[in-house]
Amino acid sequence: MRPMNVMCLLCTIVLLASTDARGQTSAPTAREVVTKFGSAPNGLARYNYLVSVMPSLSNEDKTLAQQLLATVESELGLYNEALMTFPFDNRIAPPKGALIPHTDVWEAADAADAVVELAAKRNIVMINEAHHDAHTRELTLALLPRMRALGFQYFAVEALSPKDTELMHRGYVTDTSGSEYLLEPLYGEIVRQAIRLGFTVVPYDADNTAFADRDAAQAQGLYEKIFAKDPHAKLFVHVGYSHIDKTPGNLGSGIQPMAMQLARLTGEDPLCVDQTQFRDVAVGGIDYGFYNTVASHFRLNKPYVLRDRSDNVVWSSDPKRVDVTVILPPAAERDLDEVGMMTSDALHHVVVLPRPPFDIDQRPSWLTLEGQRIPYRISTDACQDHIPCSIEAHYANEPDDATPADRYTFLRNGQHNDLFLYPGHYRLRAWDASGKTLSQQEIDVAKR
Repeated sequence: MRPMNVMCLLCTIVLLASTDARGQTSAPTAREVVTKFGSAPNGLARYNYLVSVMPSLSNEDKTLAQQLLATVESELGLYNEALMTFPFDNRIAPPKGALIPHTDVWEAADAADAVVELAAKRNIVMINEAHHDAHTRELTLALLPRMRALGFQYFAVEALSPKDTELMHRGYVTDTSGSEYLLEPLYGEIVRQAIRLGFTVVPYDADNTAFADRDAAQAQGLYEKIFAKDPHAKLFVHVGYSHIDKTPGNLGSGIQPMAMQLARLTGEDPLCVDQTQFRDVAVGGIDYGFYNTVASHFRLNKPYVLRDRSDNVVWSSDPKRVDVTVILPPAAERDLDEVGMMTSDALHHVVVLPRPPFDIDQRPSWLTLEGQRIPYRISTDACQDHIPCSIEAHYANEPDDATPADRYTFLRNGQHNDLFLYPGHYRLRAWDASGKTLSQQEIDVAKR
């Protein structure tokens, strides 16, 4: 693998300006951490560097390193570890006075069904993600074929770089296609499936743009690349966090979100779908908050929305900001905190506390993608005593630098775990932090 492109990562890291002004110490500065991280040859090398440097960092710089580490853990298939490393509670509290939805008024419903129904009346649909939480990519993957069937022709991806001019012809992302996020298997699968379905995949993020100007540049880029040429275009956008907001406030003073600016440029009212607010940030911990309260009352083993029982209206926790609030079930049923349920009617969150030992090695059940992917057993035998070691499954016609179908990283010897794969033919490859291939074999995953 080549050194990564840190384009999108740098846009979300606002600590650099303050930390770079600090005098030199024995610990690396924040900018040095990002530079070293970006120049490492592969995910395991990035992981090893961050783990080694973390103890020497100041608390402020450690937060930055934890964000980077969570991103690379997600890339390495360590999804529980990513959330525990960076339990980023950026979840926006619902407006003051918002009430807890009750089961006598609301019922849980499949999020994909609800979004598709609402999308039929829109020309722009936007869905967001939390960059280090791959669970926020499951719904986008499920929506792609259904959005295509509705006539959506364009799929815009925040993490892509316009420099990868061969993407549409090649059919898959590689380690030079954009930011670090694309190296995570679910994100790679999103782009791969979009191309197979016939979408025109559009990179639109603004490189080398100041944070305060980024949303304006994104909206202008989408308008010029799509709507200026095709006024009747139907666009599906996968983007990070609050760029989908219809009102300012969450991105900082004076910043109008990308969705808000694109609506003004096109005259179209986008359908904005949030799935970062009601998700389990406290995997392996206790979440005394609005997520736990709602997820404990309404349960479904897939991304879901709440529908009003009387008129089928889909719930939004903040209708001025987003049209649809998606609730993601916890990584495991045992991670719902019954003792943490709130008794008042107000929606707010209080605190995240540690919990007794959590089985961090058990990969989340949502990785089956509602039974479409089959668990395939792997073990450290393939690593030939080299630890840490990543084992990844590549589609047989794709090279090693393509984002794999799935990947898991062993941090200790004598272990086994599962990859989750669609039925098909794959090349299974184990490799170490130097990038050396330790073992390789062809495998077939059969339908069950």
